Amino acid sequence: MLNHPPLHYRCSNQATWFLYQKPLLPGNVDACVSLQHSLTPPAASPLRFTSPNVIKPSAVHVSVPSIQSPVYTKAVVTTVQRPIHQLFPKFGFIGRLHDIINRRSRVLALELLSADMDPTTGLEKGRMKAYEQKVKREDDEIIYEISFVIPADFGPIGAVLVENMHKKEVFLKDIVIHGIPTGPLHFSCNSWITSKAQCNDRRIFFTTKSYLPSKTPDGLKRLRLEELRILQGNGYGKREKQERIYDYDVYNDLGNPDKGDEYKRPVLGGKQHPYPRRCRTGRPRTQTDPSSEVKSLEFYVPRDEAFSIPMIQENPLTKALHSMLSALLPALDTIGTDKQCSLSKHTWRFNSLLPTLMGILLLDSSQTSNNGDKFFWFKDEEFARQTLAGLNPYSIRLVTEWPLESKLEPSIYGSPESAITDEIVEQQIKGFMTIDEAVKQRKLFILDYHDLFIPYVAKVRELKGRTLYGSRTLFFLNPDNTLRPLAIELSRPPIDDKPQWKDVFTPCWDAYGLWLWRIAKAHVLAHDSGHHQLVSHWLRTHCCVEPYVIATHRQLSAMHPIYRLLHPHFRHTMAINAVARETLINVEGLVESIFSPGKYSMEISSVVYEKQWQFNLEALPADLIHRGLAVEDPNAPHGLKLSIEDYPFANDGLILWDAIKQWVTEYVNHYYPDPSLVNSDGELQAWWTEIREVGHGDKKDEPWWPILNTPNDLIHIVTTIIWVTSGHHAAVNFGQYPFTSYYPIRPSLTRLNIPTEEPNSTLRKYFLENPENVFLDTFPTQIQANILLFILNILSSHSRDEEYLGADMEPAWGDEPVIKEAFEKFSRKLKKLEEIIDERNGNPKLKNRHGAGVGPYQILKPYSEPGVTARGVPCSVSI
Repeated sequence: MLNHPPLHYRCSNQATWFLYQKPLLPGNVDACVSLQHSLTPPAASPLRFTSPNVIKPSAVHVSVPSIQSPVYTKAVVTTVQRPIHQLFPKFGFIGRLHDIINRRSRVLALELLSADMDPTTGLEKGRMKAYEQKVKREDDEIIYEISFVIPADFGPIGAVLVENMHKKEVFLKDIVIHGIPTGPLHFSCNSWITSKAQCNDRRIFFTTKSYLPSKTPDGLKRLRLEELRILQGNGYGKREKQERIYDYDVYNDLGNPDKGDEYKRPVLGGKQHPYPRRCRTGRPRTQTDPSSEVKSLEFYVPRDEAFSIPMIQENPLTKALHSMLSALLPALDTIGTDKQCSLSKHTWRFNSLLPTLMGILLLDSSQTSNNGDKFFWFKDEEFARQTLAGLNPYSIRLVTEWPLESKLEPSIYGSPESAITDEIVEQQIKGFMTIDEAVKQRKLFILDYHDLFIPYVAKVRELKGRTLYGSRTLFFLNPDNTLRPLAIELSRPPIDDKPQWKDVFTPCWDAYGLWLWRIAKAHVLAHDSGHHQLVSHWLRTHCCVEPYVIATHRQLSAMHPIYRLLHPHFRHTMAINAVARETLINVEGLVESIFSPGKYSMEISSVVYEKQWQFNLEALPADLIHRGLAVEDPNAPHGLKLSIEDYPFANDGLILWDAIKQWVTEYVNHYYPDPSLVNSDGELQAWWTEIREVGHGDKKDEPWWPILNTPNDLIHIVTTIIWVTSGHHAAVNFGQYPFTSYYPIRPSLTRLNIPTEEPNSTLRKYFLENPENVFLDTFPTQIQANILLFILNILSSHSRDEEYLGADMEPAWGDEPVIKEAFEKFSRKLKKLEEIIDERNGNPKLKNRHGAGVGPYQILKPYSEPGVTARGVPCSVSI
């Protein structure tokens, strides 16, 4: 076998983050390796090559070109750089000067590789290497030309090696080889190529022809395995930002123990605090806590997982996120949480601070989903409606057992019986039915945050400027499919030698009870906001998806069909998760500063992961059934009968789920026509094993993990992953600012106890004198609210380079006629979904999405314009 150098060596030097590429004059003339043995290649048509980080290439049909005699070809290579005018806006001549000065060196070298082995020696065939010769600049792109002579006996081209000899890293966009008789050959790369001066990194890109491991052409088998070994790394050393290594670690970088004990945070991952794994960085450990990793703003993600150039250039809000949080969030410990600012007349006078804050971004409260009714946030109808058509539609559950009871240890947390009695409920629903009839007829629903928050009540109350309760909120299903709130229970466990306390609040007409009911709703909304951000959003999408991303790159080759199906759904996820660990979920980050659980926020998400998260329940139909919101019914649409017929999230989500499943079914059945191929696919089995046993290793022994033996097993697993990264994430992310831009509707924390907890307290006396001020002081401070809205505006925004579900066909999909047709069918279904959603929002019978002052529910409409739109389903968890 020819003695080729390895494709990659570990790099020790740092690379630049953006390309400042210099076009150069050509180096030597083209080179050609002649081969002694000829072969007759298969029927011809154009080839397209792709890298593991395809962004948005076009689709063409591909097969292997037949070369009957030597062919003189020209490769056109396109790279992307940061535009010169952004670096030196007043000096347009610098770009031309920059070109002239640097036209003396080679930049890129390309090697073409045959997919066949030498039929005589049984070894890999030789390679053809050539360098760039001509260059030109077009806007922010630099285009190189490279000449090749392809001999007649070279055989089908299976891959290309690219080498960057420039001093800086290059973002390689694509390569097109012209001159092939059957048409141009396309290489869609969209990948960073490290400088040879920093690392001898010869990047390989395979054709878009997908192969199961057993069907890999002989000439590519070694390269397929070698590329996977590069991506897996060896598990040692500090990762440098130009590397492409995917590995696992626990969440041990959220605290900063060297700063003091109050900045310590538990390690998430392991027996004590089970958690999914994140990308390993290999940073050194802190001096005071060997289990914790040192924080660094130069976080590592594999190089091709970093945000693409367009996002960096066109979304300055993303760049502002870290500086904003770093400057303002630490001040929240003193601003508005000072004990002297406990009452409204003090806490709401921050007008002098707002111009500076709001100068960064003018928030528009008119984008709220209920902009037609200025008092919608006060109404019980809206409070109930948003459990079905709001920001967190994942928490509402059917009441299946009565009376309500806690499962916590009574000796620690007090009596388990709920204070919501039969009498209280029947007083609210008298004239309709009894409590027993309501349970049997599936009419009672609940938001239950009792057992989750009760163990943290005492701890949170030790933090400045916030309080916490356990809560239960009971709803009754009206005949028109709207929900009516019946009662709210707030509970406090025994703390500070005080006995357990619990009280129930109900809608009423007298002033005293009405204000208490409003304050109780504020506490429940803060609980729901925390659960949404920590569980429905962060844990179930961002956090639990990262192991899927890592395992896919480590165990599935870039030419594996399942890799190519899943890869668009992992774009930028690791990068945005890394940003979150540095600025959002870390000590002093947004989540701790703005949401009720404070420093215990991530620990609470670990509790939910341990006790509630199950992969088999992440599928939308399974989730609805588990929460009692649906039952299986083969005669009903989607095979499910909804417990609440007008449930906008479920109504729209099930259409999206079915469309995804049909697309995945046709894709999987094409590549796995024989069921035995799934069980015998070594890469696929290693992928699923690693997800279960490493990425989610703390739950590896759970019996609910799906098996992977048949195409149907694979269809269910892949459909679930795609749903979580697209529909689930969109439903809980892109409404964050629209649903909270008028913050009283969803306070993120509460600062005062409810006045009835201490009957003889000063707070209760003040409440009797001025209930409105106590109500306002229960909310976050104005500065807290505005900082939150600024961040949520960023997180709710679609970037200009967003990739939406069903919008753009991957090259490998377009190369297979069956797959191309299946994707086009999928795309048509999503466009039809947009029409269906518009029709539903205009239907006066659907009162949870239509009515006076009721905002339309359009969060699952697949496509969106850039910015904050409260709609659009991107392929991936990219923000």
